[in-house]
Amino acid sequence: MIKSLKKLRNITFIIFGVEAVIFVLLVVALYLNWFNINEVLEFYHLIIGFSVLFVLDALVYWFGLLSLNRKRTLNDFEAASLVSNDIQSAYNFGQIGLLVIDEENVVIWTSNLFPERNMNLVDTKVFEWKPELKELVDGPVGKNKKINVSNSVYEVSYLSEPRLFIFKDRTDYESLLHYSNDNAMVLGIVQIDNYDDVASDTDESAAYVTKVRTLTVEYFRNMGVLLRMVRADTYFAICNSASLDALEADKFSILDEIHKSSDGQRNRLTLSIGFAHNFADTAKLNEMASTALDVALSRGGDQAVVSHYGKELAFYGGKTAAVENTSKIKIRTFADSLITLIKDASDVYVMGHTEADMDALGACLGIMAICHHLNKPVKMIYDPNKAEKKTRLAFKNAFPKDVGESMTISPSAALTKIENRSLLVVTDVAVPANTMCPAALEKASKIIVIDHHMRGDHYIERPVLDMVDPSACAASELIAEMIYFATENPRIELSPSYATLMLSGIFLDSNYFKSKSTGRGTFAAAQILKEYGADNTIAYNYLKDDYDEFQLINKILGTMATPHFGIIYCKADEKELVERSTLAKVANEAMRLQGISACFVIGRTDEKTVRISARGDGSVSVGLLMQKLGGGGHYSMAAGARENTTIKEMEKELLEVLDTYLESAREYKNIEGD
Repeated sequence: MIKSLKKLRNITFIIFGVEAVIFVLLVVALYLNWFNINEVLEFYHLIIGFSVLFVLDALVYWFGLLSLNRKRTLNDFEAASLVSNDIQSAYNFGQIGLLVIDEENVVIWTSNLFPERNMNLVDTKVFEWKPELKELVDGPVGKNKKINVSNSVYEVSYLSEPRLFIFKDRTDYESLLHYSNDNAMVLGIVQIDNYDDVASDTDESAAYVTKVRTLTVEYFRNMGVLLRMVRADTYFAICNSASLDALEADKFSILDEIHKSSDGQRNRLTLSIGFAHNFADTAKLNEMASTALDVALSRGGDQAVVSHYGKELAFYGGKTAAVENTSKIKIRTFADSLITLIKDASDVYVMGHTEADMDALGACLGIMAICHHLNKPVKMIYDPNKAEKKTRLAFKNAFPKDVGESMTISPSAALTKIENRSLLVVTDVAVPANTMCPAALEKASKIIVIDHHMRGDHYIERPVLDMVDPSACAASELIAEMIYFATENPRIELSPSYATLMLSGIFLDSNYFKSKSTGRGTFAAAQILKEYGADNTIAYNYLKDDYDEFQLINKILGTMATPHFGIIYCKADEKELVERSTLAKVANEAMRLQGISACFVIGRTDEKTVRISARGDGSVSVGLLMQKLGGGGHYSMAAGARENTTIKEMEKELLEVLDTYLESAREYKNIEGD
């Protein structure tokens, strides 16, 4: 409307200007008698003619104004026609408001809802009032937007043809939604770790346990959580979503309180906590809470895991290293369960992770040895192109070609052979996408998982049996103990060639027993393998570097940079493919330098994947930092990977993670198990 009015004024001004110029020219012509104009035109003729012309101009301008006013009245009428009195009453009852703008985005009409709520918006520029409404005008058709006006919430939509905004008052709904969310049911399980190792009849032990119980119950009571003991070491928890929000905002500080209460104790108690919410079915919530607790325990305990349905798991705490489990009862029980499942299967398939290293190969061979002892058909799912160079050479040197081919099966062939009664055993990996053949996980009906990496968000679904022990240095370590401590009679035999490859895997993952996470179990497993005839010289030779790799390691070390005190990182050339084991060796070499708390090595391992290998001295949790990059691992050994990225982008992500989370990682205490 304003634009049309300006246009009318401009046109009128131009017409008057042209006519004035013509009038002046004619007056001069009459005065000077140009072209004998006095013979045909008198001065009074000129006065009469232009007077009539100016009157006509005024009439045209007046009629133009009337037309514009009529147009505006028509717009108002059309807007008003959208809502008769009856419909207006219905809109008022439904708390719906209408607002019409002109081509200049000026409000020309509103329904009664706005004046009734003290919003007099006529002749106001709508985007100056609420700039966010511009998204509706410029955005896709049918888009809605929520806005806040004077403590009320409105959902707004826009119709472009009549330039009409429709406001729906959603305040009551939003308040009800927030109330419902705040009071939604939350279920949880709180477990006291190491309870059986600490609890005894001594007064000192009883006082310590009582202190931990008191701290736990009082903390959750203050947070609005109801606890009920269901076992000597386990509580069932129930609360609402608001209480869970308070727990997460507090970052489950009870974990730190329990740490402080443990000062001076030889065996420490910690808590493992699993909570679940955002689902209406209580049975499903209970299942989610149990799974969350299992994740916390598999990551070493001393942490809280919150399962928000439809979202990634949230982790809190975990500030102590996984305590080494010196009891062999768990190992023996698991080994016997594993043997029972193998006996019941028609055949067995075993696989490790892609880019298989010596530990993945050794762990697979350990499972195959158990199957051979039970006379059960077994194949290792193996693709040489998805194995590291050292692994390929070691496997080739350890077994003649015909024997090696009879032991393995390609991933594609395995998919055609796996049947309903087949058993699939996955070792040294628990992330589905990282296995040698992810499709086999979907084909197999029974899956067993044996891994030593800290469990993360992505995990193989519903295994019939699993052991994830972050306190172990290597998967070969766990399987060596299973073979040795199983109650099977006669005892399970392990060939020297198998034992040597398994020992090589332990050498690799423990950095020749120099890793901070190396425990008594690691040495015990090495001793077990020696009893079975493992040759440590050959195992060591399997891991030796050739000249080209030695040069590459030193080249990558030459890129060393120090973004934070005690923290270094190195990176390979963007165009150079580097094996994952080489990245680990660079990190291990860097950690030999004094004053280095953690090292990160970045390199491209194939055309699509860029990886980071991380090592630490225990004062910094590299496992926590790698989790932020989608990876994981131990406190002192971890790794991460990204697909479809560059080394430069991965370097940028790493630096951002270090800037944000390094202080939190430094707070993590590495408490060795006794």
